[in-house]
Formats: sequence, C-alpha cells, structure tokens
Amino acid sequence: MDDRLVPDGARAEYLETRFGRIRILRGIQDQHDDAPKRGLPLVLIHGGGYDNASISWYYIYESRRRAHEVVGIDLPGAGGRVDAEPVGGPAQMAEVVSAVMDTLGIDRAAIYGCSMGGDVALHLALARPEKVAALVLIGPGGLAPRVGGALIHRMSWLMARLPDWILMPMMRWASRFARYAQRLTLHDPSLLAPALVDEFIREAQHPRGGVAYLRYNQATLGRSRLLNDLSDRVREIEAPTLFFHGARDRFVDPSGSARAHQSMPNARLVLVEDCGHWAQLERPERFEEETRAFLEGVGE
Repeated sequence: MDDRLVPDGARAEYLETRFGRIRILRGIQDQHDDAPKRGLPLVLIHGGGYDNASISWYYIYESRRRAHEVVGIDLPGAGGRVDAEPVGGPAQMAEVVSAVMDTLGIDRAAIYGCSMGGDVALHLALARPEKVAALVLIGPGGLAPRVGGALIHRMSWLMARLPDWILMPMMRWASRFARYAQRLTLHDPSLLAPALVDEFIREAQHPRGGVAYLRYNQATLGRSRLLNDLSDRVREIEAPTLFFHGARDRFVDPSGSARAHQSMPNARLVLVEDCGHWAQLERPERFEEETRAFLEGVGE
C-alpha cells in the first residue's frame, strides 16, 4: 500500500513507461461525471530537494479536477518513486514528462513547473514545443548564469564533484535540518499545511531522499556557470507563459523570471509581495485566481 500523502481530489497510480515505473497523482473524476473536461490537461512537475507531486501541487487536484485532467508526476527519485534511480538533469527529466504524456495519451497540455520543475518545463517547451500549450512557472530554475557570486558558485561546483561515499553521508546529516530548510522556502512558515510539513520530513528521512536533486545539481553545475541557464533561449518559447514568483524568494532570485518574461513573446509576470519560494502554497487563493484567469485566456 502507498503510504505517501495523497492530496484531496487525487488518487495515486503507477505507469509503465520507457523510463520504468512512474508514480503519478491524478485528479479524481466525480462519479457518473461523463462530461468531457473543458480545459487543457494540466501536467504538474514538482521541485527539487525533498519536494514531490503531493507537496508542490497539494491544492491543485481538488481545485482544478472538474474542469481539467490533472496529472502530477513524481520524477524518478522523488515521492512514491524515491527509491528509483534518478535520470539526471532537466533535459532528461523533460523526457520523463514527455514519456508520461505519451503513455497517458496526452498530446498537448498546460505544463506547471515549480523551481527545478520550472527548469524542466522550460526544457520541455524548447525540445517538444508541440506538447506545450501553455506554461505556469513558480519560482523557476534555469534562468540564472550561476549560483550566487563567483566564489559561492565555484564552491558549489567543487562540492558536487565529491564522490558518493562522501556526499551520501553528508546528505543524511543535512536531512536532520529539513524542518529549517522547509521554513526557508516560505516567507510565513505558519501558512504551510501540517500535512505538507509531515510529507516533506518523510521525504527527507528516506535513505534516498534528495538524491535526485543531487544528480540534477551535478548535471547543471559547471565550473564557472550553470549549464542549464536558458536565459538566452526563452525568447524561442511561443507558448503563453505565466510566471508566478514570490518577491521574497530566498532560493531563486525573481530577477530571472522578470528578465525572461520581458524577452518572451507571450509571457506575464505576477510578483507576489510578502511571499517566498513556494508561492503556490503560501498564497494558494491568489495562485488559483491568477492561473484560472490565465488558462481561460489560452486558446484551447
């Protein structure tokens, strides 16, 4: 039995794909509701660290399931597949998302991405534009030249180059501070639902918790720059895009979203005051309002 958090309005399923067994969360269709969904399918990509499809998208399944087919994906190495071997960087993760869509028969969807998931969504939009009808990006990665200043970036790169026999014990030690790390993702930690706190700690305490994010960092950290910086390429993305970014985000500088939205042909930025990195969880009502209006304006 799956002992992971399953948000209201969702059910857990497992799919066999070319990347192996993948766990998804699907919005539950009401009994006897045979009416076709009016809106685009929503495909949801969670963030890194100890995030998963239950945490990032906790409120979305219930709020959007009646109008959309909703699919949240646990990437290999996270959530219900935390024990699976990670696939690497954002380009490889985008191929996992594409494979899930193919398996489910979803030709085209609105792609939601949070943090690392936003990086994955941007890679998918560039590599498989025919699959992406719209993008909803919350504090997305992939839009910065480096991690902090030159010295911090170089130290991060050196750390990522350490062998696993050193890194794995370090990660297990760091997991003891998961509650502190979680509080840093929010401007007001008291707004996080207790169920999400518990799920985050459960992910952190798993022996393989965080390994997928480690592999992502190892794939994207170059010696002097980030290898996944798409700042010069996002102008190629024609899909309507909504950036939803907390103004007090400690993890991803909002300036990346601001620059990207200015260079893209069909993008909008919502900068949420007094809000941190998990903006969709800290301000769920505002997120629902903005995304509902955005999707209504997308040609479906």
